[in-house]
This record gives sequence, C-alpha cells and structure tokens, in this order.
Amino acid sequence: MNVAPYPGQAAARPVKHLVKQSLQSAARTLGTRDPMPYLDDLINRTFYLPDDDYSYAQNSLAPGAVPYEPSFSETEPSKLRFTIEPLGPNATPMARRDEATREMRRLVSPIFGRDALKWFDSRSEEWRGFGGLSWMNYGAWFGSAFDEDGLYAAKVYYELLPTQIDALSPGLANLTRQVMSEMPNLMPIFTSIGCKRDTGSQRVTFLHRGPMAVAALGPLMNRLGIGHQLPSLMRIVGVALGGRFELPAGGVLVGVRDTQDGAELKLEVLLAAIPDLPSRFLDLLKLGLSERPRQLAALTRWLDAFGMDAGDEGHFSVLSIRVNPQSPARISLYVRPIEFEMRDALEDARALA
Repeated sequence: MNVAPYPGQAAARPVKHLVKQSLQSAARTLGTRDPMPYLDDLINRTFYLPDDDYSYAQNSLAPGAVPYEPSFSETEPSKLRFTIEPLGPNATPMARRDEATREMRRLVSPIFGRDALKWFDSRSEEWRGFGGLSWMNYGAWFGSAFDEDGLYAAKVYYELLPTQIDALSPGLANLTRQVMSEMPNLMPIFTSIGCKRDTGSQRVTFLHRGPMAVAALGPLMNRLGIGHQLPSLMRIVGVALGGRFELPAGGVLVGVRDTQDGAELKLEVLLAAIPDLPSRFLDLLKLGLSERPRQLAALTRWLDAFGMDAGDEGHFSVLSIRVNPQSPARISLYVRPIEFEMRDALEDARALA
C-alpha cells in the first residue's frame, strides 16, 4: 500500500536519482561525457535506498553523508572525478571489494585495452583474492574520471595490511619501507591502483597516528629527494588553514607513489578533524592559487558545477597537496555536496528516537 506524505512533506526517492542528477549536471558544466552510460548499473546497485535512509551515513568514505565524493585536481582541472563506496550500506567488505574489482576489469579491458587489464590484474592480485574476509573494514572504494572523450581514468582503493607490502611492485615496496622507517607513526591503510588511457599507477596511503607538524615531513622528503618542495607544500597549508601548521590526530594521511620522475608525496588534510578551520577557508585556498589564474578559474568553474559556493565551507572534506621532484605543490579538493549531507538529519532522528 502506498502511504501519502504529510502535506508539505516531500516523498522520499532513491538516492541514485540525486547522484545521477549531480553527475549529469556537473558533466554539462565541465564539458565532459555523461558518466551514466559507463556507470549506470553500479550507481543503481549502490544508491537504491531512499534519500531519507540514514544508514547511508555509516560509511568509511564520507562518514555522515552519502558515500559519494567528487574531487577537483589542479593537475586535471577539467575532469569530472568522483569516488563512491560500492553497493549499499548492508554490503559486506568482501562484496564491496569484489564489486569494485569487477567494475574496474569491466571498464579497463574494452576502453584502455588488454595490456592495461593485464597490468591491473598483476598489481591487484594480492587484494582481489580469497583472503581478507575477517580483517577488512570497508573492502574497497571505486573512483573514476571523465573528460570530453569519455572515461579518462578508473581506480580501486583496496584496504592494505603492513604484511602485504611485499606484494607491491619492488619500487613501491621499497618506497613504502623508507616511509615507515623514517616516520614510524605512519601506518599503511590502503593502496590505490589506477588506470588511464596510456598509463597505470599505484599509491600507498598511510594514516599518521597522533598529531603531526607539517615540518616533520622534512626529513622524509629529503630522503625521498623532494625536500626542496617542502616550502611550497607548507605555504599552501599555512594559507588555506589560516596559519596552522600543526595537524591534529586523525586528521592526516600521507600517500606515496613511485613515478618516472621519482617519488611523489601526497599530504591529505582531513578537514573535519581541524577544530578551527577558518570560516573563509575557500577564499584562503583561492588566495593560494592567485599566482596560477588558469587553475583558479578552473576551481571556480568546478565549484559551480557542484553547487558549492563560499557559504559551503563545512562541506569540504579533504585538502590534498601533491609534490614530486619536478613539480611544486599542487592541490586537490574533495567535497560533500550539501544535498548528500546526512549528519544533521541523523542527529535529529536520534533525538526523536
């Protein structure tokens, strides 16, 4: 039996409609292909519950919101990029891992070619096998990016144990050991394996246990041959966070990958963990890009594509800063569009319970 909503109360609808609407609107603004011909089935299987089902808020990707996280990258400014936690709230970690792997293989082979699939299979073998059921927390996330020609990149984020370091490529395994030796407070938590049209890459991401001063990255960066990029990294952190250089416990991730140009380091600041995030965070971040007007214009356009404006600072989730031997600091910004936030509604529901 259909039950009519109270007068003035909007009827709930599946979250998938909101996600598709968000992506298709952003694709039009950014001038990219519509992602739905590629990912419609995955979106349907993941976001099938109604938009007032608060179980979606219990996820590892975007706690307190629907697990859908668009992101802007200064190095890929015109791309439509987003990550999701596959399947619904009741899925097991094993099911999410298997789903992300299937989607990756389904897309990579026909679009990027058999060599790309072979590379992905060799890099992911340790994480898509039969192990992991007892220790996994969320299983995997799935990321993708689109440009005017269609699928530009696809990526799987697999949970990672320290005992799995030997399964990484020799270069990345050695890099990972160097990081853990130099900064014992860094604990590997996931690896991301991504394919683009002409290349593949793998990164290891660590959680910093306890608070961290950004300057403490200096010895590690020196060891990796990128110490000369520390000032540019600290400049962006200092400007965006209003002079803060001490990051709280639970607020820092550090990623590394081995590239043709040498080691790349990625500092990720989890903004929800910053107790005094400046109210003008977005303006300050734009100030940090003022010397790169083309990238600043691209960020403004991207924010418009997802309906983010200066009043939405509370919905920026991650500020990511990347450096390598050839390139000073470049940013990425991850957001939680306001229509996917569930934190306030969840608190109201608990108060009425």
